[in-house]
Amino acid sequence: MKKWKLIEEFLIRFIKEEITKTGLKKGICGLSGGIDSAVVAVLAKKALENNFKAFLLPSQYSSESSIKDAKELCEKFKIEYEIISIAPLLEAYPINDRVRFGNFSARMRMSVLYDKSAELEALVIGTSNKSELMLGYGTLYGDLASALNPIGDLYKTEIFEFAKYLGVPESIINKPPSADLWEGQSDEAELGYSYAQIDPVLEDFVDNRATKEELLKKYNSDLVEFVLKKIYQNQFKRKLPIIAKLKSRTIGHDFLYERDIRL
Repeated sequence: MKKWKLIEEFLIRFIKEEITKTGLKKGICGLSGGIDSAVVAVLAKKALENNFKAFLLPSQYSSESSIKDAKELCEKFKIEYEIISIAPLLEAYPINDRVRFGNFSARMRMSVLYDKSAELEALVIGTSNKSELMLGYGTLYGDLASALNPIGDLYKTEIFEFAKYLGVPESIINKPPSADLWEGQSDEAELGYSYAQIDPVLEDFVDNRATKEELLKKYNSDLVEFVLKKIYQNQFKRKLPIIAKLKSRTIGHDFLYERDIRL
């Protein structure tokens, strides 16, 4: 309990400081009815109070329970919210391939969020956890996009523990993880492994710096191969676009000032 209290206090301060140092006061995030965005919304509300707003962005394929659960969270924590359907955007550009459709849906949601951020003079707060970021389980310029991310260093299994501490409704905590991109979509079914299986391998490899040989002694070989392949395959999703170096100081190479540098 003490661990989560310290993390809560740190992340509340992180959100407030990272937003105010840009000269802005407000933050927004997309609220899906899932556990990751629920945790972020609770933290953002505590950090920004009435300067935080959540957006529910359902498509024609979103489950009714997602909207219901998101509303329940907002009512419990007194979070201001707005519902904007992205169905017309998806209907205007029909896609038959399910994966492409899921990626396009995620990008349409983020397009709406960034437009709202301009309207409200607010920053978009990200909702991707460390498991998703390491595996590349997210859409580039879609749900992976944000100005700041308070939960990007917490694994999915830790998010469940944190959510319980924060008082996130059981209806959200107990549902199977899903990006709700199409009817019946399940994160773990798509990945082929549960987060309870994946996270220990990720933590050992990323945080504890275990070698592949050490991992193979502890875990199923197929699981290890899957996790390492995903990490390396999706490195491009964790980096800014690579700029060809032509001059003496190039963004991303040797022009590396901190984001909050002051004149």
